[in-house]
Amino acid sequence: MEGKLKLPMGIEDFEEIRTMGYYYADKTGLIRTLLDNLGKVNLFTRPRRFGKTLNMSMLKCFFETGSDRTIFDGLEIAGDTELCDRYFGKFPVISLSLKSAEGRTFDKTRKKLQSIIGNEAVRFSFLLDSDRLNDTERQQYAKLIELDDVGEFAMAGEMLENSLLMLSRFLQKHYGQKTIILIDEYDVPLDKAYQSGYYDTMVDYIRTLFGQALKTNSSLYFAVLTGCLRISKESIFTGLNNFNVYTVKDVQYNEYFGFTDADVRNMLACYGFTDKYDIVKEWYDGYRFGSLGIYCPWDVVSYCHALKMNPFAVPQNYWVNTSSNNIVRRFIEKAKTSTRNEIEQLLNGGSVKKKIRQELTYKDWDSKMDNLWSFLFTTGYLTQQGEDENGLTELIIPNREIHWIYAEQIRDWFEEETLKDSQKLADFCSAFVENDAAAIEKGFNAYLRKIISIRDTNTKKEMKENFYHGILLGLLGSMDGWDVRSNAESGEGYSDISIEVEAREIGIIIELKYAENATFDESCRSALQQIKDRNYAETLLDDGMRTIHSYGIACYKKRCRVLSD
Repeated sequence: MEGKLKLPMGIEDFEEIRTMGYYYADKTGLIRTLLDNLGKVNLFTRPRRFGKTLNMSMLKCFFETGSDRTIFDGLEIAGDTELCDRYFGKFPVISLSLKSAEGRTFDKTRKKLQSIIGNEAVRFSFLLDSDRLNDTERQQYAKLIELDDVGEFAMAGEMLENSLLMLSRFLQKHYGQKTIILIDEYDVPLDKAYQSGYYDTMVDYIRTLFGQALKTNSSLYFAVLTGCLRISKESIFTGLNNFNVYTVKDVQYNEYFGFTDADVRNMLACYGFTDKYDIVKEWYDGYRFGSLGIYCPWDVVSYCHALKMNPFAVPQNYWVNTSSNNIVRRFIEKAKTSTRNEIEQLLNGGSVKKKIRQELTYKDWDSKMDNLWSFLFTTGYLTQQGEDENGLTELIIPNREIHWIYAEQIRDWFEEETLKDSQKLADFCSAFVENDAAAIEKGFNAYLRKIISIRDTNTKKEMKENFYHGILLGLLGSMDGWDVRSNAESGEGYSDISIEVEAREIGIIIELKYAENATFDESCRSALQQIKDRNYAETLLDDGMRTIHSYGIACYKKRCRVLSD
């Protein structure tokens, strides 16, 4: 039966997962833990794609009146019958996701909020006829769901600011039970507002909206919010008492967001991919929430899906495709020499110790380097290995996927930097045409001294070679009129880089090697021999290139050696 379960690719609705035959890693223990440690307002911060939205959907299905208790059959929480009898299906629930509450202007984002809140209010249309509300309250509810001439929700101004407070009061009066409020991705409007230049206005607005609903609301039983960042209390949560915040540094709730090692083993076993455990761990494990190791669930599910389609599929960077990764790029751009050395230390399997500030605003994120370290940590680009007696957090890159993100951003930044000195770049590239190995070596060494190098002892040799390969490819690819190919089929194999300079009928073949322990000459000779043995020149000659220059390039740390045939 289990093996026939569908993989929940992009499915974040708990009821759909449980009723439509999807695989579910049981996180219902979150309900008991939440009730045992209940605050009036409870905020969970985790990186994106770690199951926040699915958990919020699960909470809604458990607490909301009219829910189907059978969808929890067989899950951990169902075994606690006393708790279920007391809490299951007993509360009106307002459930909002602010994931789409973004726009280039404040007015556009406000309209998105109107739509999100209005659509949630429509779910309770029975309030229009509720005999437990008086005429004024029914009229006020009607205003919450009223549409304008173009079919958009008309509520604005004070009505919108008070909407959650009013809706929770109407629901309490109708059901005779206080309301639960769930707000997923609460900080998305703030993130987008900062990027678009109206952050202060958005903060004031969200502070009013949340303050009305969460601070002075006698109809509130409790609220749960999720987001990526723990926004400073002074910015939008001013005056909230009994306010619990659970971040990636906290032990509480650590097993409920993301996949534990047991979760991953169970999923792989379910689909017959147990033999892929080691590579899944290498690519997607490594996060530490509190004291527990955690995998990114989005990655694990995505890779299992790829394996179902193709048993020989290799891991991909699934998480990276869900964000622009601007924070890593900004971090690299702002880094001075000392910070670049620390980045190299991380990329090469080491750690750094930093003071982590978790209560920041989006305005703070790149105001200074110390804040960027904190944002990289809270958003999942770094993880922790513990804290020392001085309160410094030991930070590492969690896994191979995130390592790849840094490497890609470094390469992109480096290419842009090199293009600023076009003459120097042109001279370097011309040396390949002139068969000047000494000039190539001098130029490449100069570039390598500037870049943040990757020489992680835990990284496979071919991955290290790929890094240097990418740097060189970016440099050579800047030349107009050059046909630059990477890993192109040539002769009896694939050369690292092949180039056709058609105007001069010159072909260039480059084979890169990582020179372990600085074995430069040996590695260069090995590269040149490979070019000959595999007849890489054949394709270039067939394409009409009359002169072929072959180069063996060996790299180690920030040095290289270049030999030509």
